[in-house]
Amino acid sequence: MALIERTLSGSIGVMQFNRADKKNCLNREMMQELMDALDGLVSDGANVLVLRAAPGAKVWSAGHDINELPEPRRDPLAYFDSLETLLRKIQDCPVPVIAMVEGSVWGGACDLCFSSDIVIAAEGSTFAMTPAKIGIPYNASGLIHFTNIIGVNKAKEMFFTAEPVPVGDAWNNGFVNHVVPPYQLEECTMKIAGAIAANAPLAVRALKAEFRLLTRGHHIDAETAEQIQAIRRRVYDSEDYAEGIRAFKEKRPPRFKGR
Repeated sequence: MALIERTLSGSIGVMQFNRADKKNCLNREMMQELMDALDGLVSDGANVLVLRAAPGAKVWSAGHDINELPEPRRDPLAYFDSLETLLRKIQDCPVPVIAMVEGSVWGGACDLCFSSDIVIAAEGSTFAMTPAKIGIPYNASGLIHFTNIIGVNKAKEMFFTAEPVPVGDAWNNGFVNHVVPPYQLEECTMKIAGAIAANAPLAVRALKAEFRLLTRGHHIDAETAEQIQAIRRRVYDSEDYAEGIRAFKEKRPPRFKGR
């Protein structure tokens, strides 16, 4: 069974999660299918893409499949990690990507959602960045990405607390474009997708590329990059990281010791 269902209507491509039994958790196979679907739809003539869960979903996606995270002493979010590769794929996609959100969005799926160009969400949706709940040191590119979208202080609160952000607050913070009743979600999304698809495709692609270059993360020097990696390594080498992964798999609260 395909984990991503893809359809093309005119020049609007749709990629739908099809792993509801696992809360659309992003494992390697699903992420590879999503990247393949993106390439296939663009190759087939899509001028805009919509990323969605099934209608009526309670969970848009539960995020990175924790069972696939590496053991302690290995970077859980290295440059060539499947999730990191997928995020860059969405950001660098030559055509606009719309995240059509219904339900809760967790962890890496939140980053996936905000790697899209436009976010349209149903009332009742929530967004949570949860690495601190598990003991995962998020990477610098992800932090810069969130900071660029919502600002430093809001990003800090979102990561430090790891609490779900209601969709109304997400709209106020500027990382959701539209909030609509669930029954209007598809209509609103397709209306915006149609407006994009009706425009000159070369111009839209050029604009997408320009926005990507203008909003790409700030450059940091080699010494700062090494400092950041050393800080992160201290976390994924720690007892707390191992405990966080173990507790998640055992479905119990973690007992962190700060070491």
